[in-house]
Amino acid sequence: MSEQLFRDVVAPSVRVGQQTWKTIPLSIGAHALILGGLVVVPLMATGMLPSPQSVMMYVAPPIVPPPPDLRRATPPPPVSTPQPAVIPNPAVVPTVEPSRINPEPQGQPVPLLSEVFKGPATPFAGVPGSTRVTPILPPPPAVTKPLPIGGNIKEPSKIHHVRPIYPAIAQSAKISGIVIIEATIGRDGTVIETKVLRSVPLLDQAALDAVKQWRFTPTLLNGVPVPVVMTVTVNFELR
Repeated sequence: MSEQLFRDVVAPSVRVGQQTWKTIPLSIGAHALILGGLVVVPLMATGMLPSPQSVMMYVAPPIVPPPPDLRRATPPPPVSTPQPAVIPNPAVVPTVEPSRINPEPQGQPVPLLSEVFKGPATPFAGVPGSTRVTPILPPPPAVTKPLPIGGNIKEPSKIHHVRPIYPAIAQSAKISGIVIIEATIGRDGTVIETKVLRSVPLLDQAALDAVKQWRFTPTLLNGVPVPVVMTVTVNFELR
């Protein structure tokens, strides 16, 4: 086997250069014809070329707006709001003739001028022979609630004083001091109510008993006596 392999190397059966000189030019010509056919034939086939596309194919079609929606174009019906009830004014003259006349409401009778102007007649300045009647105003309403002292309310004057009785038990305990009392003075000047504001043990009751016996001048407001509230002090001193 090895001898056969080496025999092919030393004396090959296929040798180069045995072809004739015509083989090479024929091969080159055949290749040139093939290449020329591949290049020229497509150029000559003009009927097979694709036609260029039209430019109008790339123009966007015009945008046509959609038809209007008749349901949306119709405005909604107006919403009716309830009108407030109109209250007729009794003082306004009616525009329609009434069918009947209602009777006048029964109220407080209107006083006559002769009853209002009951004052004395005085001559009116500037017009000779004329007089002027001064109307008499009704008295102010009576004051029932006690008023505090101050402003137009003057403090009443004491017209009757009673000394307090010093309790013996307070004297033995050597208790002294000042008891402050809020006193309500009536229209006639008497003390009708008392209340201790500042207390001293064993001396309050004696101070209240003494203040209840005091008397004051009536307090006037617009010439009318009124009840007032004032603060009084009772002093207890050891002797």
